[in-house]
Amino acid sequence: MYWIAFGDIHESTDMLSLIPDLADAEGVIITGDITNRGSREAASSVIEAVAKYNPRILAQPGNMDTDTVQAYLQEQDMDIHLRVREIAPGLGLMGVGLSTPTPFGTPGEVPEDTLISWLNQTYEKAESFDQLIVAIHEPPHGTKLDVVGGGQHVGSPGVRAFIERTAPKVVMTGHIHEAKGMDTVGTTQVINPGMLAGGSYIRIDYVDGQVTAELKTV
Repeated sequence: MYWIAFGDIHESTDMLSLIPDLADAEGVIITGDITNRGSREAASSVIEAVAKYNPRILAQPGNMDTDTVQAYLQEQDMDIHLRVREIAPGLGLMGVGLSTPTPFGTPGEVPEDTLISWLNQTYEKAESFDQLIVAIHEPPHGTKLDVVGGGQHVGSPGVRAFIERTAPKVVMTGHIHEAKGMDTVGTTQVINPGMLAGGSYIRIDYVDGQVTAELKTV
């Protein structure tokens, strides 16, 4: 079985039709930034566009999503923010959305201490799983996945420390559009597919009890 994951949709869904393995996936995981400071209607429009290809959707808000977007995801029972869901026997999916403060004053920002607390508290719900996949909108600091123009690393030290301590199999991240790629933190594979409009996504396979992930481009 496998899942398709992407984020940083920002209300642009044209690339969905080009993902060849989307319809047959066990489900779709959206890692954040569904909208552009959007309304319930904007979130609904994106989710409906995804559902045309695969209705089994799990999603969380990013820093560009409002509380209204999160409420909509909860109403649809597809939210993963601060939750852990079993997506296959022994395999858990944990989510922590939003981001630390940005220069742009986006609606879904929290202090670093809050993000760290969320990660630790949510992980307590995940310790019973044999293997864990984690969706964190904010990338870990000091990797290929948090570099903005000029080479500055802007990711979260707390996210990195959490990954080093808990060693999930795969972490899916985003937020920094220009830092698309793959890296490792300790033994954990970390992937930022960039903006969906760029045509990249993550495929996560679960075969014979083993999790693998790859960054793919249409």
